[in-house]
Amino acid sequence: MVTPSTVERLDTIASVDSPEQVRFEYRVAGPARRALAYVIDLLIKAAVLIVLGGLLVVGGVKYDQLTGWSMGVYAVVAFAMEWGYNVLFESLTSGRTPGKRVLRLRVVKEGGHPIGFIDALLRNLLRAADFLPSGYALGVVVMGLDPRFRRLGDLMAGTMVVVEEHSHLGAAVRLSPPPTPQELAAMPSAARLEPAEREALDLFVRRLDRLGPARADELAGLVLPRFADRLPAAATGIPSSGSPRTGPARWLALLYLRATERRPTAPRSD
Repeated sequence: MVTPSTVERLDTIASVDSPEQVRFEYRVAGPARRALAYVIDLLIKAAVLIVLGGLLVVGGVKYDQLTGWSMGVYAVVAFAMEWGYNVLFESLTSGRTPGKRVLRLRVVKEGGHPIGFIDALLRNLLRAADFLPSGYALGVVVMGLDPRFRRLGDLMAGTMVVVEEHSHLGAAVRLSPPPTPQELAAMPSAARLEPAEREALDLFVRRLDRLGPARADELAGLVLPRFADRLPAAATGIPSSGSPRTGPARWLALLYLRATERRPTAPRSD
């Protein structure tokens, strides 16, 4: 029987189910990778302040004699770099600071949506609390207790940091021979699949061309009763015939195509 446990991933995988019954999976970023991104951003901010200090020196002002307008400029820039750097980059570049970009990290909402200015502001305002008592000790403890490695700022803003992984869209599912109008008409017009069911059927249908008809029907027959309420009456109790036009495998493939609103294309002939 297909159950959600059959497709569960590691704890570092966060699954988000959209209203269209499409499951998106993100690998959440752990403390070590996030710390390295933080160090990169810290070095960038330090470099900006060093360059600014150098310009002040070139202008004839020594570090121990920063007074008046020069001290004010330096203080404003230092404040902006400390509190505005992350907010600016995360809100304008879809949740990525330069350090996060190097480490292929991105801040997203818990529902998988891009973050906005308010989200970036909230999660970074609480960075001071995460720092307590020193060295981000509280933040690391909170991240260690949270299954998605969220610190206090993430919990407040409803965000999480995920790893961007290169992926490729799978080819469109093709059923051979293509379904006839009579077969499509026999299928329920509003067939729905749970995310775990959809994922399991997707894997099965994509393997049909590598399975013999008898083996495909044997495997499909094991789970066909689970989908009996979403199949036409003619699909119940169909024996394995080894024919691509009949059998449990064919019915499951048709159910998958109907539920995902996909229309198969005929195989190309070389």
